[in-house]
Amino acid sequence: MSIVTVQLGQCGNQIGFEVFDALFSDSHCTQGLCSKRENEAYQSSCKERFFNEEENGVPIARAVLVDMEPKVINQTLSKATQSSRWKYGQRSCFCQRQGSGNNWAYGYSVHGPRHEEPVMNLIQKEVEKCDSLGGFFFIMSMAGGTGSGLGTFITQNLQDQYSSSLKMNHIIWPYGTGEVIVQNYNSILTLSHLYRSSDALLVHENDAVHKICAKLMNIKQISFNNINQVIAHQLGSVFQPTYSEEGSFHYRRNPLGDLMENLVPHPEFKMLGVRDVPRMSENSLAYSTFTWAGLLKRLRQMLISNAKMEEGIDWQVQPPLSRPPPLGKRSLSEQLRFNTSIANLVVLRGKDVHSADVGGFKDPALYTSWLGPDNAFNVWKTQRAFSKYEKSAALVSNSQFLVKPLDMIVSKAWNMFASKAYIHQYTKFGIEEEDFLDSFTLLEQVVVSYCNL
Repeated sequence: MSIVTVQLGQCGNQIGFEVFDALFSDSHCTQGLCSKRENEAYQSSCKERFFNEEENGVPIARAVLVDMEPKVINQTLSKATQSSRWKYGQRSCFCQRQGSGNNWAYGYSVHGPRHEEPVMNLIQKEVEKCDSLGGFFFIMSMAGGTGSGLGTFITQNLQDQYSSSLKMNHIIWPYGTGEVIVQNYNSILTLSHLYRSSDALLVHENDAVHKICAKLMNIKQISFNNINQVIAHQLGSVFQPTYSEEGSFHYRRNPLGDLMENLVPHPEFKMLGVRDVPRMSENSLAYSTFTWAGLLKRLRQMLISNAKMEEGIDWQVQPPLSRPPPLGKRSLSEQLRFNTSIANLVVLRGKDVHSADVGGFKDPALYTSWLGPDNAFNVWKTQRAFSKYEKSAALVSNSQFLVKPLDMIVSKAWNMFASKAYIHQYTKFGIEEEDFLDSFTLLEQVVVSYCNL
């Protein structure tokens, strides 16, 4: 099944390029750990999901590029073409000459309705190229105006027009120190609206990825390009083909549908995060060896201690021996000392993958009381290595990992709203105070629901 990717705004288009480049590079590199036949099946499965084939043999990304300014889209098209390995369709792009001014309301209420028809037509044409549609994958930020506002509008439209198709929004969480003065407004409006129209929200936090670049990759001058490549690597480690069942060389058809089925058992809980091991610079990789036992031990501890990377794991955090006291008798930090999960998916790739013991993730203490590990935990495998790592493991988790960042954004936005700061910038484009109040109510309920796991 094919996945149609919609790249939205500057952030979405820059990350989108890195994602497709990582997918193509991985699928076409020589892997000595599997047979030629298996490798060809892997490449074919990747192509079916993410690429079309043009007459001259150059794969074309199954993507629609949308931005309200042409600069980033032109740069993205050029980079893909210059690679000469794959490219974007020249008629799969939509851009204008005026951005959204970092205003969610402008992207949602002005650009959305004004450009609805041409954007939806581009998406429909991309859908028609698929033999079988597996769903939509949106890449967007939530701090600015176009990616967040227009991205939300398009997601809602697709929910109306393709109600039976799955929709996953990949969202970039802004830096805590602030990129845009109204980023907290934009963020709560994005999250609350997407919570109603998207099937799952896959989140990457800029602060966490920045630390990975600094502490694990040893990058001295960190650029957005570095950050985007780390994000693309993690997404590729999840979405590239894996076996559909133990001992089989048949790859699963619809990773998007399988992800939803495994990780989103209840519509009130749809926040997903990604962690992966190992992660290091190429210079360090040449002198490193890994065991499945060591990788999975670290990944499990990263999960339960809510660590975003290997460095700084708190090994003192352990699953509770009994259920904690009622919510009202504990502070937020006490509630979240241990990161309770709803569902987890471990994706293993590389040498001797079938010998990996994932029993540590089947501990009932890791999960909420209303969903046991038999239903809450899944593992996907392939002996084909990913990227340059002989063995690697990725964890996609639906857990309490975002409660603190979400609570902080809601609190900051509420403090601004209480003093009416910048509200006029939104009301003049049709977003009223009631819309903000609805967003606060929904997201506060999300925080409470995750805290009560």
